[in-house]
Amino acid sequence: MLSKYQQRYNYQPIPRTTVEGRRLYTTPDGTAVPSVTTILSATTPEEKKQALQEWRRRVGVEKAQQITTEAANRGTRMHTYLEKYVLEGQRVAEPGNPWAKPSWHMANTVIEQGLDRVEEFWGMEVPLYFPRVYAGTSDGIGLHRGQDGVVSESILDYKQTNRPKKREWIDDYFIQLAAYAEAHNEVHGTKINKGVILMCVKPETSQDGLMTGQPKYQEFIVEGFEFELYKRQWWTRVEQYYQQIAEV
Repeated sequence: MLSKYQQRYNYQPIPRTTVEGRRLYTTPDGTAVPSVTTILSATTPEEKKQALQEWRRRVGVEKAQQITTEAANRGTRMHTYLEKYVLEGQRVAEPGNPWAKPSWHMANTVIEQGLDRVEEFWGMEVPLYFPRVYAGTSDGIGLHRGQDGVVSESILDYKQTNRPKKREWIDDYFIQLAAYAEAHNEVHGTKINKGVILMCVKPETSQDGLMTGQPKYQEFIVEGFEFELYKRQWWTRVEQYYQQIAEV
């Protein structure tokens, strides 16, 4: 397969820096701004914080850290395989490392069931910023073909999960997509009003890392009026964040 990668915009790097103990991004105009994930984390509703603390208490701090680390490593590998596929137009060979195999199979599941409807990629790991407000990195941006056949400018986000997700559990994912869309629209003059989450559930594995099941694909699309609502929620969270900073 030929690569669908067509970079149509000048995505400038936004290096990370540390200012007064806070990790920030330096945008091209020299302003240091917080990341999208920093803002979302700092403004997490109290009930979600309590739910996370309860989960850690229930499984134990050490086990919770192990689960979190394994998930992060698995997600990093999956992203790497997907990025190489998009840029080079072909899949990488199956790794020999048994601990890497689940990520490889998950990436292939996303390719076969999700990326086939991406008509064109404008960028991968795209640095984005809204001048003087925030910055972040989007997994992908391009043209996505919906079930109705309509092709739209879209923010793409790859997610891995240990268990299947319900739509009502992932509001922050949608808010994150909205944040990236607002930044891209502001800087590059686009009118992105659609986000796509391409999610893969990890396969079951044995204690020695061997796969005993297959990955499962989930896709969540937010667009139109619903996407506009998430944009409003994003700006509310931004306002909350800067109010917190001003009170410190």
